[in-house]
Amino acid sequence: QVQLVESGGGLVQPGGSLRLSCAASGSIFMIYGMGWYRQAPGKQRELVASTTSGSNTNYAESVKGRFTISRGNAKNTVYLQMNSLKAEDTAIYYCKADIRLPVGTALGTWGQGTQVTVSS
Repeated sequence: QVQLVESGGGLVQPGGSLRLSCAASGSIFMIYGMGWYRQAPGKQRELVASTTSGSNTNYAESVKGRFTISRGNAKNTVYLQMNSLKAEDTAIYYCKADIRLPVGTALGTWGQGTQVTVSS
């Protein structure tokens, strides 16, 4: 069984910063890629940022220059540094990973989500 656990969400004022963390645990052979998605009330879930096992990164246009995705040294963790936060960044942020198990794969594994609220 593979599990993703996010942390680091909370309430922050516009212009502030937060750092989200996501840790994968369980019977993992390797992780192909990890990413962060978000879903605001009444909207579809959207990609925020993603990174591959080769450290290539991809960002939504709305967060370029403000957010940075990175992998931990153990490669089973992913971080999202969010700076210059705006009210429109308010959403539940989800971690997603594509995982190779000792036998088979667990593609599209999701965490439970962490709430980010940007408000004065």
